[in-house]
Amino acid sequence: MATIKKKALIIGAGTGGYPCAIRLGQLGVDAMLVEKDKPGGVCLNVGCIPSKALINATKLYHKAQHAESMGISFGAPAVDVGKMQQWKAGIVKKLTGGVKGLVKGSGTEYVTATAEFLGPKKVRLHYPGDKPADEVEAEHIVIATGSVPIEIPGFRYDNKRVIHSTGALSLTEVPKRMVIVGGGIIGLELGQTYQRLGSEITVLEGMSRILGNCDADCAKIVAKRIKKDGGKIHTGARAIGWKERAGEAIVKAEINGKVEEFACDIILVAVGRRPVTSGMAIEKAGVELDNRGFIKVDKRQQTNVPGIYGVGDVVGQPMLAHKASHEGEVVAEVIAGKKTINDARTIPNVVFTEPEIASAGLDAEQAKAEGYEVKVGKFPFSASGRAMSINETAGFVKVITDAKDARVLGIHIVGPEASDLISEAALAIEMGAFAEDISLTVHPHPTLGEAVMEAAKHALGEAIHIPNKR
Repeated sequence: MATIKKKALIIGAGTGGYPCAIRLGQLGVDAMLVEKDKPGGVCLNVGCIPSKALINATKLYHKAQHAESMGISFGAPAVDVGKMQQWKAGIVKKLTGGVKGLVKGSGTEYVTATAEFLGPKKVRLHYPGDKPADEVEAEHIVIATGSVPIEIPGFRYDNKRVIHSTGALSLTEVPKRMVIVGGGIIGLELGQTYQRLGSEITVLEGMSRILGNCDADCAKIVAKRIKKDGGKIHTGARAIGWKERAGEAIVKAEINGKVEEFACDIILVAVGRRPVTSGMAIEKAGVELDNRGFIKVDKRQQTNVPGIYGVGDVVGQPMLAHKASHEGEVVAEVIAGKKTINDARTIPNVVFTEPEIASAGLDAEQAKAEGYEVKVGKFPFSASGRAMSINETAGFVKVITDAKDARVLGIHIVGPEASDLISEAALAIEMGAFAEDISLTVHPHPTLGEAVMEAAKHALGEAIHIPNKR
């Protein structure tokens, strides 16, 4: 067994680990990146990228079916799910292969192995096959092991009837009926993907509404669309279990004190994710976890053990790839001796439902809870010339400001291309912008981005294309 000495060791090559490894290489730090599976982690392999590929493909299919209002007619479009999966897999292969190349190109060593802590500065690497294990001694160790789907009682994953997000991304046939346990981001993104292909979906959500982490008004627009497309949403629903009966799955749920049954072909369970902190003897390093198993870190992503850091899903919410990447780069600079902290004012959130939802900063209720007197500006896409021209007018832009000085506290968008529009909002909040900064910035016409400007103007009582509040 060889002993390898490194300045830094990163465990996990997901969207937290690989940016950290690349940045360490750029900064001249002798580092090693260890990954037991595929480079890119959940996001690139079975999360962000493949799901958005399928979402985009099914949106195109849906648009082709509903283009007659614009004077365009097609023959009946057909879906080849197998070919769609091959196309998605090609995208994943290109990106994951690129990750390994970028890491090596930066000067950081990339190793395929499973890591096991032997102490706060020492890790044993178990390689695939019969290759003997090695030990790595590192001054700095970064834990970037990500998360996995939560399994709930009565719904053991079998990858046949009961699946999680990974299984949903690999279906080779479109299920006629799908029950989605959990009305959050993952469940609805994937649920609507198959709804566009013809699946009848039923959403069982335990809370009083779907998308509980999103602005309530934005969530209502998505709920309306799901129902318009034939889906059913049951809130206050507790999924109890399921059974096989007459060639179909029967899901039992308690709704308002009454047990109801729902027949389907596939059950997608999407009730959240848990951190991966087991299986690597993390207790031998002395790293402190919270009561939910997440690693506790400070603004430098430092754990309670000097020289050990945590980034990404493993340190808690929000579980977002871009948050993980930012934390990974922060850690790299800390290890390199820079006076860097994680002081991001906002982590934007995007939900690739139909229509899309995106947000940055506080919503009105959160702002009021923090003691702000709030003023809200809102501009509907139904008044946007660009939205009309692309036949996507559902939704709005909402700007939350401090009534005292018009500082932007939050921006929430539901509608076409919300995922791209939100970056302007994130920049505005990060730089401490006021509503005037957005309203006085000349936005090109005709674009969807004008809606952000108009919403800021509306918060000031200066909107041009909608009535202002008196």
